Order: sequence, then C-alpha cells, then structure tokens
Amino acid sequence: MSYAVDIGTERNIGILGAVGIGVGAIVGGGILALAGVAFSVTGPSAILAFALNGVIALITALSFAELSAAFPDSGGTYVFSKKVLSIRAAFAVGWVVWFASIVAAVLYAVGAGYFIGVLFDGLLSGIPGFHHVWPGAYRTALGIALIAIVYFTLSLIFKKGGGSSIANIGKIAAFSILIIAGLAALPRETTADIRRDFTPFLSFGALGLIQAMGYTFITLQGFDLIAAVAGEIKNPGRTIPRAMIISLVIALAIYIPLIFVITVAGTKAGESITALSRANPESIIAITAETYLGRAGYWIVIAAAILSMLSALYANILAASRVAQSMARDRALPRALGSVDRKHGTPVNAILVTAAIIVTTVFVIPDIGSAGAAASLIFLITFALAQWIGIVARRRRAYSQGSFLTPFYPYIPIFGIAACLGLAVFQGLTVPAAGLIALVWLAFGGCLYVIIFGRSARIFDASSEGFDPDLVKLRGRSPLVLVPIANPVNAAPMIRVASSLAPPDTGRVLLLSVVLSKGVNDAGREEDLIVNSQKVLKEAISASLDIGLSPEALITIAERPWPEIIRVSETHGCESLLLGLTQFTDSDTEKNLETLLNSIDSDVVILRAPSDWQMLEVKRVLVPVGGRGGHGELLARILGSICRSDNPEITFLRVLPEIADWKTYDRARKELFLYAADQAVKGEIKVQVEKSDDIAAHIIRRVTESDLAILGIQRLGRRRKFLGELTLRIAGETDRPLLIISRRN
Repeated sequence: MSYAVDIGTERNIGILGAVGIGVGAIVGGGILALAGVAFSVTGPSAILAFALNGVIALITALSFAELSAAFPDSGGTYVFSKKVLSIRAAFAVGWVVWFASIVAAVLYAVGAGYFIGVLFDGLLSGIPGFHHVWPGAYRTALGIALIAIVYFTLSLIFKKGGGSSIANIGKIAAFSILIIAGLAALPRETTADIRRDFTPFLSFGALGLIQAMGYTFITLQGFDLIAAVAGEIKNPGRTIPRAMIISLVIALAIYIPLIFVITVAGTKAGESITALSRANPESIIAITAETYLGRAGYWIVIAAAILSMLSALYANILAASRVAQSMARDRALPRALGSVDRKHGTPVNAILVTAAIIVTTVFVIPDIGSAGAAASLIFLITFALAQWIGIVARRRRAYSQGSFLTPFYPYIPIFGIAACLGLAVFQGLTVPAAGLIALVWLAFGGCLYVIIFGRSARIFDASSEGFDPDLVKLRGRSPLVLVPIANPVNAAPMIRVASSLAPPDTGRVLLLSVVLSKGVNDAGREEDLIVNSQKVLKEAISASLDIGLSPEALITIAERPWPEIIRVSETHGCESLLLGLTQFTDSDTEKNLETLLNSIDSDVVILRAPSDWQMLEVKRVLVPVGGRGGHGELLARILGSICRSDNPEITFLRVLPEIADWKTYDRARKELFLYAADQAVKGEIKVQVEKSDDIAAHIIRRVTESDLAILGIQRLGRRRKFLGELTLRIAGETDRPLLIISRRN
C-alpha cells in the first residue's frame, strides 16, 4: 500500500474576489445592528468611535497583510502561529478562530432570517386575512437561516472561493442610496441645526466613547478572512495587502458618511439621536432613514440588512472551512477535512463539517448574544496576537525585504496590540459570559488535542521541521546536537547525520573529544592522545565545513568516556546526542549504552555506517514499526531531513506472526497507514504489513535490501530503555547502515 499526498487548492481568487471576501464580511450587518448601541452610550461622538476603530482596524490589517504576504497559506492567524510559534500554540489559536467564525456565521444566518421575515411580512401585509406572524417569529427566522446555510454550503462546494459579488454590489448600492439621499437632505438643515445635532458631542464623556468603540469594533472585523483563504489567492504578496486595505477603506467610506447623515438628516427638529437610539437601538438606521426618505428608506435598510447578512454569512463559512482545512492538513483536526475534491477543487469535507457545526450551534446555544460577544473577544485577542507575531517574525528575519512590510515598525503594531487588548478587556468585563464561553471552548479543544490530535500533529510538525529548516529558524529554535567522536574514520558520516538534526544556519553542533585522564597522567602517551584528539576534531570540522556547518569543538579530560558524555550533554542542554559506533553487541558497550539512554534527557541517535556513507544518497529507507511506533517525532524529523534534496522510497514495515487473524492484520494495517500518513515528506511512502513465523529473520532480510534502516529503542515506562534483542540481532547479522533512535524522556 502506498500513501498519496493530498492535492492542494488552486490559486484562483484575484483582487476583485479577495476584496469581495473582505467587503462581504465587513460591510453592513455590524453597523445596522450596533449603530444604535454606539449612539446610546456616546451620543453623536459615535462617528468618532467608528473613525478611531477604523484607525485600529487599518493598523491591525497592516500586520495581517505583512504576515499573509510572507506566509500565503490558507488559515490566517492559525498559519501565523504555526510558522512562528509552535503546533501546540497554533492549535489553540486555530481552534478558537474556527469557533469565532462559526459563531459569526450563526449570527449572520439568524439575522438574515429575521430581516427576510420582515421583508415577507411587508410584502404579504396587503393580503386580506394575513396576520403579521413573521417579525419576531424565531422559528421562522431559524428556518430561513438554515436554508441560507445550506445554499451557501452547496455554493462553496460547487464553486471555488471568492466574494459573493451580487450581494456585495446590492448592499453597496443600498448604502449609497441612503448616504446620497441623506446628503441631499442636508440643505434643509441650518448650521445651527447641525450644531445642535452634535451637541453635546461626548454625551457621556470619554468613557462612553471607549464603550462605543468596544461595542462596535466588530463591525470592522472581516479583513482577516482574506488571510484565512490566502492559499487560494493569486499573486498573494501583492493582492492580499491591497485587498485588505481596499476592503477597510470601502467600509469606512460607507460607515462614516452614514453615521453623519443619520445624525443630521435622520432626526427631526428637537429630536436627539442619543435619546432616539436609546429607545430603538436595534432599528435606529431604519427609523432615521425613514425620516428623510420616507417609507422607501425603511425598505432600503431592510434590503441592505438582508444582503449584508447573507454576504457575511458566505464569507464566514468560507473562512471557517479554510481554517479547518489548514488545521487538518497539519493533523490538528481529522485528516479527512484537509482533502480537496478532485472534481470541484474545493475542500468538501471541511465545508460540510463546518456547516454542520454552524447548524448545530444555531439550535444548541441558547444565548446567541453572549456567543457573539465571545467571538468578538476571540477576534480581538487573535488580532493582538497576530501583530505580536509580526514583530517576532520581523526580528527573526523571517522573510525577504521584498515582501510587504508594515510602515513605522515597531510603533504601529505595538499601538495596535495595546488597542486590541484594551478593547478585549472591555469586552470581557462588559460581557463576562463571553470570556467563559471562550474558555470552555478552548478547554474542550485542549482535551481533544491531548487525547486525539496531539500525537499526529506533533509528528507531522516534526517532519515539517526536518524537511524545512527555515521553519526551525523562524520559530527561534537553535537545536544543539552533541557529537562525541573518537575515531576520525567516523567523522564524515556522523557530521552528515548531525546536519539533519541541526540544519546549517539553524542549529548548532558541538563536537566532543574525550581524553582519558589515565592516559594524560602517562607521560609516554600524553602527546599521542592530544594529537589523536586534534586529528579527530580536524576531520570532523573539515567534514562540517564541506556541508556548510560551523560546529563548536570541545576537548575534555575524564576517567571514563560514557559518564563524561552524559555530563557534557546535561551541562550544555543538548537537544540531541549523536553517537557513532562500529559495533555495540559486546556486553560492556551494551551496558554503557543502556546506562546512557536511561540517564540522559535528550534525543539519542546511534549511527552504524561505513566511512564513505552519504545520508543524502539514500534511496531506500526501511522503518520497522512495532504497534504505532514510540519515537514518532524524532523519526519524523530525520525522515524529513532525508527528503530535503531527494525523494527516497520510505517503507514502513510491520511483521505479524503467521497465526494473526484478519482482524489483527487489518487493524495493524490501518494503524501503520495512519502513522505513515503523519509524515510530511516527499517521495514514495509504502506501508507493508507482512506475516512470518520468524519475525526477526524476516526483518533482517528486509534490512539487507535497504540503503538505511531506522530502528527505535524499546521503552518500558518513561525512564526505562533498552536496546532489545531484535535491535542487537539486526546489528549483529547485517552490515547495512543503521540509525537507532530514542526520543527524550
């Protein structure tokens, strides 16, 4: 059985499609629902609240644009966290962002259902005997919401991503009519009238302004959804930054004038926008539009609301499904969600599962408002996180200077972090249930990660690090590998393996030569020992320079080599220990090895290979696995490094006794297939489950047919490791290159 790598989605979204996603998510629904809330807590200065939020959103978008241009993969903040932090942190971020987008989709679906119900009520109100059952009929709104979810789900399955252009054009046209009509009504207002409309400007002081900003920042959320589908955007380094900025500019070009005209033209003589909003916070825009446009203004607002909710629903389903797809490809969610349908070129499974969770959430969550506040809180925290990640990535020189860069670094992102965190704190204090919902969802995800997804995700991530050393550097890691060398003949093959554990320009290699103190005290041997030690290091350093490594060298004096290796490893905090042995089947070496394995807290790799062995020339790799394997992350890192410059054939082998029944065989095959599927490597991966009455002899025969065999050291508990009879027999009965590995305690 061979394992085939998932095909990827194509880059088919241009600048118009990317802007459409942003506009679809940002414009409309938020301001229609929250403008009244803003007026009720701050009065006419709501226009300033939206303007200040616009500045914060633009600042945040700059960091998103920089990171998306540098890492143009679908997933948004999840991808940024995976690249710069770790797979564990990325899972937490991706898990809550997925949830936030799902909840946002629920809010927009229910909102669309409500406003469509209002529209139907208006259309049917002229029919004799018709009773006004649509407005407030929650079940009816839910039914319409479900129809909308199903429609957009099918649309996303059968059509590749992009903004919902018809809905976007329609709602922009509706808002344009409201603004133009409001501006046309301004000549009827005197300067004194306008002054009265904006007096008092800060109705409830600076605190009210901050409250309005906290309530309404979510109205500008949506530019981040462009980053969530970055893997499908053409020319991402140029398109993504432009699309984010254009989307926000369009939103602000609608929001600011709209707030102005409803404040001035939407209120009658003697009316206060503050008092009017406190009495009718949910419908303030419809009421004010009706003031200067008549009944037509009311229906234009309803039409804008429907189109806004539907376009935002579409954008959030799209973004949430791409976050799920990206996580699944990294094994942080079930792998099936990461696949792409060959016929339609879309992640069908991710879309269907996301839609199913949205539908479930519609019925399960009783307090949609608190869930929406939790989504807003999550977005604010992840916005702050993304800007911090941008600072970290820039410091680590994560990408070329040709990429889009945030201006006035680091002052702009620092200000953005402070602003987003400040608004997040406000949100948490204002709606305590929001923080609780977010924590419960995060705890639930944490349990799933530990129990189900964590192992596969860490293996896949380790394989990615082995294959792409830049990922190690980007995360700020500089793994130190200790390489004790006693025989200059072993220097070259040892260094080649060391370069896989500590890649050039990323990790560090510490060469160790131990001079025995007994020989130093013998005047006749002292000079020979020193000369031999220098020769060993010379050969090792020369081999290192040939492949681009710049190792450190250390000569120590000790009574015995094995305890000294343990001491040096612990003193220097080495991540890995690489030993080169020509043979280790004698009892003394075996005993010393097992003592070392059970005393050291680093990964251990033992190499047995001829002096002319080239790791990168390996074509056939055999990996015998018992069960699901106990050294997954270390093995994955080594296999990833082997595949950097070539595509070898990697065979995962499990040998069962002849008496094993078909159920045992099938279970072993499935387990081995999943284990092999977690490797993020190129080349052909084979999964073979075979039967034999002599398991050891069968594996030995297969080892002799390979260019390299990788064996895991057996473990009995956390601190008990031993070489095992099988490993010793393979080493004693074959002359093929071997790597024997043991992950850290």
